Amino acid sequence: MPPSSGCLICRAPIEYLAEPEEMECIFCREKSRSSYRCTKGHYVCDRCYRMGAEDLIEYTTTRSTSDNPFIIAEPLLEAPVIRLHGPEHHFLVPAVLIAALYNHTRQQDRKERCIRAARRRADLVKGGFCGMMGDCGAALGTGIFVSVIAGATPMSQEEWRLSNLVTGRTLEEIALYGGPRCCKRNTFLALRSAVRFLEKEMHIRLPMPETIRCRFGARSQDCVREKCPFYTGS
Repeated sequence: MPPSSGCLICRAPIEYLAEPEEMECIFCREKSRSSYRCTKGHYVCDRCYRMGAEDLIEYTTTRSTSDNPFIIAEPLLEAPVIRLHGPEHHFLVPAVLIAALYNHTRQQDRKERCIRAARRRADLVKGGFCGMMGDCGAALGTGIFVSVIAGATPMSQEEWRLSNLVTGRTLEEIALYGGPRCCKRNTFLALRSAVRFLEKEMHIRLPMPETIRCRFGARSQDCVREKCPFYTGS
């Protein structure tokens, strides 16, 4: 079913083809024949179009193939079902990082198990956590990521240290930019912090763009604009 008003990803007009063509869904990467797509080539299959936020995150990250967390996150952040601000980002962060890591190491079975575990844990981090509890959910998402991949428990030693350390470093970086909250900015900060942490503490190097650009500023009345390291003016 095509969107009623423009592309879900880029808002470009929808074009209808005289004959169906094989297309790849930007979320799940499955191929199917369709008679519509946006004028920039984006296509979203019916299954992904109907999914809720957490289901779409799990489905997309499980089927992803890139080891760059920002490439995996980009279409999800643009999806209308992922709100500008919302607790779904608390799951998006660890899911994207787990997917990138296990795409890098080619451990598909482990990727699927760990994404499901991250979803269960992220569900405990409710909306408003950043302001009401003093712990940004995106930063907690990096702790969930490391705790899941390292197998941390309350009785662990090195695994416990690592999962708390990544959360602490990410929280500090997010805190230095101040408020008000912005789930997109904090997601970018969390992903960047976790990639750096992986390389420094766990000797795993994932790709990361040299420049991270946010395209959500115009949609947020709370955007701090030039004070944000990712602001592009649009």
